[in-house]
Amino acid sequence: MADAKVIPFDEDTRTRRGAPRSRGRAAARKTGGDTGNAVAALPVEDRTVRATPRPAEPADAEDVVTASAASEGAEGAADGSEDASAGTPGGPLAAALGSAADRLLGGPWERRVAHGLSFLRRRITGDYEVDDFGYDEELTDQVLMSLLRPLYESYFRVEVKGIENIPAEGGALVVANHSGTLPMDGLMMQVAVHDHHPAKRHLRLLAADLVFVLPLVNELARKAGHTLACAEDAQLLLERGEVVGVMPEGFKGLGKPFSERYKLQRFGRGGFVATALKTGVPIIPCSIVGAEEIYPMIGNAKTVARLLGFPYFPVTPTFPWLGPLGMVPLPTKWTIQFGEPIPTDGYAPEAAEDPMLVFNLTDQVRETIQHTLYKLLVQRRSVFF
Repeated sequence: MADAKVIPFDEDTRTRRGAPRSRGRAAARKTGGDTGNAVAALPVEDRTVRATPRPAEPADAEDVVTASAASEGAEGAADGSEDASAGTPGGPLAAALGSAADRLLGGPWERRVAHGLSFLRRRITGDYEVDDFGYDEELTDQVLMSLLRPLYESYFRVEVKGIENIPAEGGALVVANHSGTLPMDGLMMQVAVHDHHPAKRHLRLLAADLVFVLPLVNELARKAGHTLACAEDAQLLLERGEVVGVMPEGFKGLGKPFSERYKLQRFGRGGFVATALKTGVPIIPCSIVGAEEIYPMIGNAKTVARLLGFPYFPVTPTFPWLGPLGMVPLPTKWTIQFGEPIPTDGYAPEAAEDPMLVFNLTDQVRETIQHTLYKLLVQRRSVFF
């Protein structure tokens, strides 16, 4: 595997050899295969969302329960069960799941089980949708967020401030500091926006090339809504009215030594500012405290990193000395603060070509995040409390 490198945000992906592309056309009804690779294969101008209407049947658990209660007698249901099973996509297993959901009546626990069976049936039959970046909203909401939420609420005990600064609708660019050896901060920020914003908005993170070449990680990242950190993808998402998250420090921030914690690295050449100017969306500075200490990086095994094709190979007080146990993060107390928006709609789109303006706005965003980090650190009572 080639050495991983920090990919500038505004670098055209068409000039990079071997970089996965998130541009392409994805089927609205997922039937299998590698969504990430299918999406990466087609050019930007070919992106279209092809939606197929779902069958006219109860869409959720409560509808399933209601439909079951309204059926006329057990004998009529038994007579039609064989035909329903034969015509159900996915075969007898999907039909059995549907029948089990139909029979579950009563309290909230039964409705929850029925909802889970209904969800499982849709996954088996392929009756769900993804967008042309591979984003699977249903899987993200019901599975991925549920897996991250205990870590967010009970382990890191994340406190969120300023969530109202993210607009309820329309595009916005969230710019945050990056740290912690592994990119846990991006995932926790995604949960914060999803769970605490009144409009339950989804944060679409921009990630480096390395994310999309790792097995399993690639597929999960696509389904969670992440895409390649390039200006083309970011601009398309912002024009669609999405909330996009970017961490301009990249690997320089993620893999910095513990002695330089909470000191922001360079923000590249300001590609994220140019994209915001082109689309006229506000820039939301975001400061994250607590991630720096989950894996205190006291060394970097550069030789091992080169052999594995990683930008760095961390050495912490517990890893690699304790083996897999050393990969358990420390239970630090986190604070995520979203700052006041920096508007860009007052500039003409051509302002994105003005290097001095881009530099000044980039520096303004960076200084805002750095100042907020110092303020939160002064207010923090302890790393763990």
